[in-house]
Amino acid sequence: MQMRLGEALRVTLRGSSHGPFVGALVEGMPAGLPVDEDLIKAAMALRKTGGTYSSKRKEDDLVEWRTGVVNGITTGGPIEIHIANGDARASDYSFLPDHPRPGHQDMVMMKRTKGEADLRGGGTSSARMTAPLVAVAALLRPWLSSQGVEVEAHLGAVGNVESASLDSCPERWANETCKALRCRDPLAAAKMADLVEATRKDRDSIGSRVDLQLHGLPLGLGEPWFDGLEPALARAMMAIPAARGVEIGHGFGVQTMRGSEHNSPWGGSSENPVLLGDRPDGALAGLSTGAPVHLRVAFKPPSSIPRVQHTLNVKTNQQEPLVVKGRHDPVLGPRAVAVVEAMAILVIADLMIRGGFGDE
Repeated sequence: MQMRLGEALRVTLRGSSHGPFVGALVEGMPAGLPVDEDLIKAAMALRKTGGTYSSKRKEDDLVEWRTGVVNGITTGGPIEIHIANGDARASDYSFLPDHPRPGHQDMVMMKRTKGEADLRGGGTSSARMTAPLVAVAALLRPWLSSQGVEVEAHLGAVGNVESASLDSCPERWANETCKALRCRDPLAAAKMADLVEATRKDRDSIGSRVDLQLHGLPLGLGEPWFDGLEPALARAMMAIPAARGVEIGHGFGVQTMRGSEHNSPWGGSSENPVLLGDRPDGALAGLSTGAPVHLRVAFKPPSSIPRVQHTLNVKTNQQEPLVVKGRHDPVLGPRAVAVVEAMAILVIADLMIRGGFGDE
């Protein structure tokens, strides 16, 4: 099974949720990039578990650069990343493979592999696999910043509680609740916290959304058709575990718009064309326009919940009650903020390398 993202910058995932490690092989990384360990630790902390509104699994998430980095600088050769798993609890999954969880990949992966897959904690489909993606993106972020590209996301919604747009929110993070939820809107964050707690007390979980903005993309970034900016971003976002929908620009709102409303006129000059209007499209026909890209990713409610669910036991061929024990997130959006940013960084970096952007 292939687990690779990118063409010029290729990231291949390795490991599993409850194996000894998770990691990645990175090919095509530019040479001469400094590894900012403080920035990488901050990015890993934004993704990791153990917070107020996440799973209580606690991992150190120490990133080892086993190849491709010498004296803190990338060599241009393949980079092998290794992140040890230190707090896996296989006993939480003793009901597998006999009693596959509803909403999870247990049944389909078991059938796909004829019963040979490691299903503990989601195996290779687990959100634990996003840790090396976040590490690689943190290494690349300063390089993109040096090209004028900035990537930022926050928790845009939990259930029916909506945050204000990133443009109108304070800098991150205004208070501890904002930090814990990765939401820049203090008023919305307080309501989100109440909703998550009420859901947790009801032994259930709830859906969420992450909102992303990309600023400073060079004009014309992207490849025609299948590797255009929008399809490349959408494909990467939909690969994140539990992602169920992606909107770019006006998204599904375009179905009620007229062309005269949606079309953004060009201004500026022939040397420096600029899209005008209210939130103009950041990409047209797969190529960046120079305007900010607005993207939203919806995440389903976490499937592992501590209430009784009746589902098929493949050993008895009967629907039987199942209570999933262990440490699980009541909502996915807060931790997904770091992952959405990481996916965007990896896609943009790959497209920039392929298109010759950022060459000295």
